[in-house]
Amino acid sequence: MEQVLQNSLISAAVQLEKQLDGELARLDSLGGEDLEKLREQRIAELKKQSAQRQEWKNNGHGEYQELADEKEFFEVSKKSANIVCHFYRDSTPRCRIVDMHLKILAGRHLEAKFCKVNAEKCPFLTQRLRIKVIPSIALIKDSKTKDYIVGFTDLGNCDDFSTEMLEWRIAQSGAIEYNGDLLTPPDDKKKKKSTYAAKKTIRGGYDSDDSDIDFDD
Repeated sequence: MEQVLQNSLISAAVQLEKQLDGELARLDSLGGEDLEKLREQRIAELKKQSAQRQEWKNNGHGEYQELADEKEFFEVSKKSANIVCHFYRDSTPRCRIVDMHLKILAGRHLEAKFCKVNAEKCPFLTQRLRIKVIPSIALIKDSKTKDYIVGFTDLGNCDDFSTEMLEWRIAQSGAIEYNGDLLTPPDDKKKKKSTYAAKKTIRGGYDSDDSDIDFDD
């Protein structure tokens, strides 16, 4: 078994070396004008990325913020293509667990707006998005609600899930960029690949095992 692993590593190293040699050869074959074009393209890409990051920061990305009311929510939805919105209430302890994780993820994922809404103070928005269980996280992309995380059912059905687990689950909606394996939950690497299927649209309604925190109680 060890010999097979060594052979596999050697093969991968050889393949990588061939790829690097090919890339170096391609660059060597380029003339001065071609290299200058590549340089200009790269500079343009970096400028575009920098401008995008600055726009995100100007719109409050990078921080986990509470929205005062429905009006502020709709203003945010006009400015940010990707929104992760936590619907909470003060009397639900699990909401504080969500707050802790989302505060961390907001700093990691500048590409999305991380925010929270007090469901009791925003009844119109809560009803419009069919929020029935607290905590619930609405995952919004391009002004459309793509998915919901309802309670902790999708997070291992426990209170001590990791920040990476929530990050993985949010990424299922496309609301944030993710470099890991979307098929395998980070808290469950040794088990079979997840057969999770994203629940889409806001029309179908959502159920959860967290009946003790049903918003309608």
